[in-house]
Amino acid sequence: MNIQEIIRKSIKRLELEGKLLTPDFYAEAFCKEASKAGFNVDDCSKLEKFRSMLNKDFQDELKKYHIKTISEFAHFLISKLNRTNPSHCSNLLESQTVFTKRVLQVVEVLHNKEAAELARKSLDLLSREASPVEIDQYRQLWVNFITTYDTTFLQKLKLLGDVDTTSLRKTVENLNLENLHLAPSQPFELSKVASLLVASLVPSIASEVNEKIASISQKIKKDPSLLESESVEAEIKSAISLRIALDKQSVKEMIESIDGVLDKLSLRLIEMIESSDSSTVEIQKIKKELESYNGGGITNFTIAHKKLYTIATALEENTQALTKDLKKHSSEVTLLSKRVEQLEQELQRAKEQSKEDFLTKLFNKRALDEFMNIKEAEFARYEKNFTVVFFDLDFFKSVNDTYGHDAGDAVLFAFAKILKKEARSVDVVGRYGGEEFIAILGETDVEGGVVFANKVRNKVKNARLMYKENRIELTVSCGVSERKTHFSLQNTVKSADEALYKAKQNGRDRVETK
Repeated sequence: MNIQEIIRKSIKRLELEGKLLTPDFYAEAFCKEASKAGFNVDDCSKLEKFRSMLNKDFQDELKKYHIKTISEFAHFLISKLNRTNPSHCSNLLESQTVFTKRVLQVVEVLHNKEAAELARKSLDLLSREASPVEIDQYRQLWVNFITTYDTTFLQKLKLLGDVDTTSLRKTVENLNLENLHLAPSQPFELSKVASLLVASLVPSIASEVNEKIASISQKIKKDPSLLESESVEAEIKSAISLRIALDKQSVKEMIESIDGVLDKLSLRLIEMIESSDSSTVEIQKIKKELESYNGGGITNFTIAHKKLYTIATALEENTQALTKDLKKHSSEVTLLSKRVEQLEQELQRAKEQSKEDFLTKLFNKRALDEFMNIKEAEFARYEKNFTVVFFDLDFFKSVNDTYGHDAGDAVLFAFAKILKKEARSVDVVGRYGGEEFIAILGETDVEGGVVFANKVRNKVKNARLMYKENRIELTVSCGVSERKTHFSLQNTVKSADEALYKAKQNGRDRVETK
């Protein structure tokens, strides 16, 4: 080994130990590496020569303080020469320790997270009997902090006023907030979301808005910034549940009304049939009497005439009543038919507007497409990258064939829970169709997408999925693609799907990218 190799290893040692490249630290590292290599360097043996010249007490004291360099040796001797007596040294050391603690307490409350944390740890160190090695380590941490501390971030405030790097308070007082112009899209986007949310709270079937829904809607309209507050989250969820309940109640009432009309219509039809039967009997009776009529007396004719008149009158009245009822019921049936058609249309619209998959309770394909379009708009406007991850459950058909479709539904629901648990609050996950799922990871590159996909894959592989005392072994294949490496959203989604197909071809239970 030559001297250049020793120098290179010395510098590498300093990097591994987290020390700066100073003359003292370099000399210490160089001597250690030279000793390991078997090189005898005079400068490295000077301390030992000087140590041997001292008496035994001083030599023991040097060992106690772990003196390793000529510089530390010199400081040790100077401190010995400056001491007047042991009590003075003890008082001085105690005063310096108290002084150091007060300085650290001041640093701890300053507006710098790294300095405050280091000050807190240093106070803990001084409160116990720390070794010289520990003290030296913390001394090095403070040296590293002061040499790497950068205040250039304050220059970003120059647009708002004068920046004084020596006084944070003065800098803040000098800020002119009138120069602070938020991006015009921020309030617009927030108010737009607030408007959409308020519109979604209006019942789609029920004719009236509940007081509670009206109250939260008014609050959001008045102050869209409430959407950023966690305190209104519970109110919004409650209002949504109430909106659904109102629609359900309205549908129930309409169905009951339809049943009532049908019952009434049935009774009318029965009455008409009974009335017709009665008229027929009366006609038959009169027919028999007319057949037995011999013209021997007008009495029978008069009776027959009277009966015929009675029947004719009854038939006329029944016909008029029937015509009137038919007209009335015809109008009711027409109105009912229109109302049923309207209800069907409203229910269809409600179904189309639904964004939740009924089985997994994740977002459905329609909602996923909307979120991807939103992410695409953010990418086009702000260059915010995002990653699309496709998931497909391996051999899912065999689960249905072996255990039944109920088991398949249970597996889909279990996987949805895993996917939702592993996703961040800013991520969007949903069921794309069948056993295929998608995750849209905001401000994440392809490497981050692979990490997320592997976390989900490992969770699924190690999960104990039980169905009727049967454990179902399950794996998932994943395809990952990021937006910034493709020329369109459609191409990104297509690439993720192709990567998923590649994972299937390469053996399943794996993550592929493209």
